[in-house]
Amino acid sequence: MVVLDSTIVNIALPHIQEALRFSTTDLSWVLSAYTLTFGGLLLLGGRAGDILGRRRVFMAGILVFTLASLVGGFAQEPWQLLAARALQGIGGAIASPTSLALITTTFPEGPERNRAFGVFAAVSAGGGAIGLLAGGMLTEWLDWRWVFFVNVPIGVLIAVLAPMYINESDRHSGRFDISGALTSTLGMASLVYGFIRASEEGWRDSLTLASFGAAVLLLAAFVFVEMRAKEPITPLRMFADRNRSGTYVIMLSLAAAMFGMFFFIVLFVQNVLGYSPIESGLAFLPVTVAIIIGAGLSQRFLPVLGPKPFMITGSALAGAGLFWLTLITPGSSYVTGVLGPILVFSFGMGLNFVTLTLTAVSGVAQHEAGAASSLLNASQQVGGSLGLSILVTVFGTASRNEAEKQVPRFLAQASPEQQAQFAKTHELPGSWGHAVLTQGISTAFLAAVAMAALALLTAMLIIRVRKSDLDALSGKAAAGGPAA
Repeated sequence: MVVLDSTIVNIALPHIQEALRFSTTDLSWVLSAYTLTFGGLLLLGGRAGDILGRRRVFMAGILVFTLASLVGGFAQEPWQLLAARALQGIGGAIASPTSLALITTTFPEGPERNRAFGVFAAVSAGGGAIGLLAGGMLTEWLDWRWVFFVNVPIGVLIAVLAPMYINESDRHSGRFDISGALTSTLGMASLVYGFIRASEEGWRDSLTLASFGAAVLLLAAFVFVEMRAKEPITPLRMFADRNRSGTYVIMLSLAAAMFGMFFFIVLFVQNVLGYSPIESGLAFLPVTVAIIIGAGLSQRFLPVLGPKPFMITGSALAGAGLFWLTLITPGSSYVTGVLGPILVFSFGMGLNFVTLTLTAVSGVAQHEAGAASSLLNASQQVGGSLGLSILVTVFGTASRNEAEKQVPRFLAQASPEQQAQFAKTHELPGSWGHAVLTQGISTAFLAAVAMAALALLTAMLIIRVRKSDLDALSGKAAAGGPAA
């Protein structure tokens, strides 16, 4: 349910935008509000399960997620939906890490537990693809609100059945690093808000500058808190190893580009190509296939070649796919303008996912493998939010500049009725609007190329892990869990 929710909403974005009157830049908050709280509180959720009991915390997270889904489905104003999405992220951050940990307490070690891990991985991989199709079907056949309502019966059923089938884990002593969780999450939220605000109001806007100032102070406070905390939510020693730090940078950079790719291509295929929500979901299925193929190849040949070749090749392919997307125009078709680039990008991401997960736990003690893997997952979520905000800023500036060029041309040719409608809505119709939207999207992908380039340079210059360093890591990776 948590993995599905990261994609099911994407397909409904244009309908959400129309129903609640979001601007294109503000629409990005529908994704960022979820990923920021999810990524920012993920480690705290794992700690809560250890201290309070994993089944209890798992059920609490599911109920919070379910309630937030119900509230989101009934939202009538943008702020109501964004609040619900943030609450969904909190519920996901509580439930997600404990769900994987519960497998170790529910199933005995050996074939039964290995089979359970396999089912968990399959569900995680399939959740994204199912979300794309489910989002399309629910939006087209019912209403966009059902992408939220669909979680309610599932969440209630889980809460009822969990006490019957899941054993409670032993509690462990420990402390909650509330200060670290709040300063990191609020600091990243301020940074994201600053970028999105800048896209609409400019870089000299007082609230934009205040947001960036608050972000610097909060993130500095986060580092100070973590250095002094006895049980920090983010063990800073994890960043001492160059390979692990490089892995986090690569994941953050590629996730930043990936979230933006999904966001803008959904807008393009529905608003420019005129695809229905179901057609949009089907249009993205090749992404899942390419990722699975890439992940399968890397998993098979990683013991032979080592991780660095896959990081370099994967990052290079991701960058090539994004550069291809910068060539998109209003006249581009799905096959020539979308399918080819997203297949190249997704195959590159597939080469990286398994590789990055294994490298993140390379050289880490068994009891810290979960923390190392969770940090990779958190960097993916936070990187996605930050990257999307940067790309939205580039999009807003580029589309605004293009609109300034197109408006005089439109008004010179428009009928009195069209001029009156433009004066009322300030939106260019038809092909005029498509030109503005596409120019903003293609320019935003230039920034995404830079993010992929950072990942490539990091893989080439920072990563030094050898294939011999990854021996016997399969168990650690499974214990820590995949970066979903």
